Amino acid sequence: MPLPETVDLLITGGDVLSVQTGEVWPADVAVVGDRVRAVLPPGTRLPAAEVLDARGLVVAPGYVDAHMHIESSLLAPREFARVTLPRGTTTVLADAHEIVNVAGREAQAWMIQEGRATAQTMRWAVPSCVPALDGFETAGARLDADDIDEMLGWEDVTTLGEVMDYRAVVDGDPRMHAIVAAARRHGVRLDGHCPNLSGADLGEYLWAGIDSDHCKNTPEVAVEKARLGMLLMLQEKCLTPEVVDALLGLPHLPDLCLVTDDVAADAILERGHLDHVGGVALRRGLPPVAVLRALTLHPARRLGLHDRGVVSPGKRADLVLLRSLTELTPAVVVAGGRIAGRDGRPLSGASVPDAAAPQEVPFSGTVRLAELGAGSADWRVDLPDGEHVFRALRVNEVDTYTEPAEVRLPVRGGLVDWEGRTAVVAVFERHTGSGRMNVAPVVGHELGAGAFATTYAHDSHNLTVIATSGAALRAAANSVIAAGGGMSVVRDGADAVTLPLPIGGVMSPAPADEVAAVSGRVRDALLAWGWRNRNVFMSVSTLTLPVSPQVKITDRGLVRVVDRAWEARTVR
Repeated sequence: MPLPETVDLLITGGDVLSVQTGEVWPADVAVVGDRVRAVLPPGTRLPAAEVLDARGLVVAPGYVDAHMHIESSLLAPREFARVTLPRGTTTVLADAHEIVNVAGREAQAWMIQEGRATAQTMRWAVPSCVPALDGFETAGARLDADDIDEMLGWEDVTTLGEVMDYRAVVDGDPRMHAIVAAARRHGVRLDGHCPNLSGADLGEYLWAGIDSDHCKNTPEVAVEKARLGMLLMLQEKCLTPEVVDALLGLPHLPDLCLVTDDVAADAILERGHLDHVGGVALRRGLPPVAVLRALTLHPARRLGLHDRGVVSPGKRADLVLLRSLTELTPAVVVAGGRIAGRDGRPLSGASVPDAAAPQEVPFSGTVRLAELGAGSADWRVDLPDGEHVFRALRVNEVDTYTEPAEVRLPVRGGLVDWEGRTAVVAVFERHTGSGRMNVAPVVGHELGAGAFATTYAHDSHNLTVIATSGAALRAAANSVIAAGGGMSVVRDGADAVTLPLPIGGVMSPAPADEVAAVSGRVRDALLAWGWRNRNVFMSVSTLTLPVSPQVKITDRGLVRVVDRAWEARTVR
C-alpha cells in the first residue's frame, strides 16, 4: 500500500533508536492517527498536517511502567497522567490496591473509568490481597476469589496484582490458591511481591505461576530469581550497586523492567517519574540501551502490548524525543500520535483533561472516626503495675525493613507510661467504627516533640500516628480526621502542616502543583522532626503493611511477617 498523500505528523531531522538492535540511525518518522505509518530516509518529501523538528534529538519508544500504584502519587488518575505523561511515561500498568482496600470493587471501577479519560494508556491489575494479610488487619473491603474472577474479565484489566501474601502461596492457603487459580483460568499475568524469597519457597511461588518481583533483594537472591526466569522489576531502591554489579556479572544480562512502584507528587514534579528511575539505573552502571530496553520493549512485552515498545510502522505512536541516550527526560513526548509535552511539562491545551476543574469528591467520608478527646488515645494494657519489656519496631534510614526491638516501660493502673521514654506508633481502625486501637513503641530515630498522622498507610489505610506525646498524637490525628483523611505533622514551635486526602483517605482531587507543594512541606516537616529516610512517606506508611518484613503493626496487633503469626506484645 503506498504512503498517503498527507500524514498527520512528520518528525524530521532526528535519529531513531532501535531498542531491538541498539542501533541509532538518521530517519524521519511519519504518523497517521495514533500509529507510526513509516520510518523514512531523512529528507523524504511528504506533506504533513504538522511537522516536528527533531534535529539533535533521538526518537525512541515511549516509556512503559509495568508496576505502579497511582494512589501513591496522592493524585487522582487524570492529574497523575497529566504530570507523568510529559516525563515520557506513555503507558502504565496500575494496581489500585490502595483505594480498593478502602472502597472495594466500586473504587476499582472508578479508577478504570478515570483512566480512560487520559491520553496516557492505563491498563489495570486486580488487587490480589484485599486485605493484604487476611485475618490480621481490618480493611474497608475484602475481595474473595469470586470477586477477583469477575473483575479479571473487566475491560482494560490484564493482570492479577502483586501477590504480597507470599507465605499464603507457599504454605497452601486455600483462599490465596483460589485467587491464583482464578487468574490462571483467565490467562492473565500474575505479578509477584516476594522480598528475598529463595530456595524451595521460591520454587513453590513460581510453580503457582507468579513470575515477577519488584521488591528489594540481596544480590544473590536477585540472581537466583533471574536465573529461574522470574522477571525482575527494578524500582529505585532495588538499584543498589551490589545488585547491578551482580546482574552485569552474569554471562547474559537478563530482561529487566524499570518501574516506579510508589512515587509521591512532589517527587514526580521535582525529579521525574520513569525518567528518574532510568537515570538512577544509568548512574549505577547499566548500559544506556539496556536501560531504554527496560523502559520500553521489555515492559511492553510483559504487559502483552505488542503494539508498542519499538519505533516501527504499524506500532502505536507513543514516542519520546531525547537529547541523548543518557538524558532520559524527553525534550518532546508524543502520545497516540499527538504531542503531549515538552521538556517534562504538559502543553497548554494538551489532550489530557483538566483535572483541576471542580468535581465531586468520590469516596469521601471513609474516615469513620470521632475526634479524639482526652484519654481516648491512652495506651491501656492488661498488665500488673511495674516495669514490663514491650516489643517495639525498629526502623532505619535506608528502606522500609523493620526489625523487632525491646523497650522497658512502666505500667500504672493499666496505663503504659510511655511519654518522655519512647516514641510510639498507634493504629486506629477507621473503616467500621469499632474504635479499635493498637499501640507499640517505635525506635531508630531521635524524634523531637510532636506527631505525624496519616490515613495513607499500606494497605488497609487505617489512621496511623507516630508520636512522642499524647497531646501531639491527638492533635495530629484530629487534623486528619477533620480533613476526611490525609497527612498531618504537628511539632512544637512550628505550624502544623496538613495535606487533605479526601478521596478514600489516600488521594487528593487538587492539581498536582498544589498537592506537591503541601506534600513537600509535610516531607520537610517530617525530616525536621527527625524521621529520616530516603523515602519518608513509604517508611511510615509501610509500618502497617503486614506482608513487608520483618515485624509490622496493624489495628489488631503486632505481626511477625515471615511466620505469618502474631508477635507477643511483651517480651517474656
